[in-house]
Amino acid sequence: MSIFDRREQAFENRFAHDQDVEFRAVSRRNRLLGLWAAERLGLASDEASNYAQSIVFANFEHPGVDIFGLLRHDLANAGIVIPDSEIRLTMQNLLLKARDDIRSGN
Repeated sequence: MSIFDRREQAFENRFAHDQDVEFRAVSRRNRLLGLWAAERLGLASDEASNYAQSIVFANFEHPGVDIFGLLRHDLANAGIVIPDSEIRLTMQNLLLKARDDIRSGN
């Protein structure tokens, strides 16, 4: 195997690893985001856990689903007004937290 083949293999391995980390981070972010929204919706612990799980599964069942729109819709239907900017900032912060948690082995 030439040096170029080894470098290509290393780049491919790194890409696959990065994609795996990002997939897990987005899934974790969606769970945390579901728990965040469930708290605002006033859901009890079991209901909150089920709601968070439904947010995670929404992305599995329909890849690329608009999680922001889904949350905004659920909150609005419950009569809860949260600015779009707050939802987006929460999504961003929870994604950063999820990435950090995964990289640190949590």
